[in-house]
Amino acid sequence: MTATTPADLWPEVRPEAARRLLLAAVESFADRGYHATTTRDIATAAGMSPAALYVHYPSKAALLSEISRTGHRSTLALVEEAAAGDGGPADRMRTLVAEFTAWHARAHTVARIVQYELQALPPDEYAAVAELRHRIEEAVRGLIGEGVAAGVFDIPDVRTAARAVLSLGIDVARWYHERTAEPPEELGRRYADLVLRMLGARADA
Repeated sequence: MTATTPADLWPEVRPEAARRLLLAAVESFADRGYHATTTRDIATAAGMSPAALYVHYPSKAALLSEISRTGHRSTLALVEEAAAGDGGPADRMRTLVAEFTAWHARAHTVARIVQYELQALPPDEYAAVAELRHRIEEAVRGLIGEGVAAGVFDIPDVRTAARAVLSLGIDVARWYHERTAEPPEELGRRYADLVLRMLGARADA
């Protein structure tokens, strides 16, 4: 399974100072927003001097790009694995929604940056992330289309349904907080039930 908390991310990044900067950037961007965060904020949170940051990353935009790529790759792997898993379309959709929702709850600090700081990415990085987002939507759309063809789902427009499914999970990152919400796994189960109803899943599916 893909990484689900900031502390689990970038285990391969070395030296450790570079990884500390990524983790500090996650917290800073999530707390202040990308544009309000300075390189000094990030370096200070990592216990380093501002000059030391540039030894590892050329800019705060480079940090944002790394965070965004990692987050999108994690969710793409999760979605593609669930969509290609065992069982019928309804079973796989239940798994996909439950895990996608739980990821956005457990990793809500990373997810807020990944989902809501897209416009701050440099053009080349934005294009790369946009392709990952397209592949995520394509996997969900394909699974819904399979369910419609099999008579398991009953919806008028597959593309709109796919975007609605993803939007439900993504929005969790906006409001989720460990002290005020149910555990990620329970939230994932509830969202999965809601999505199957939204897709008009047959009772016997």
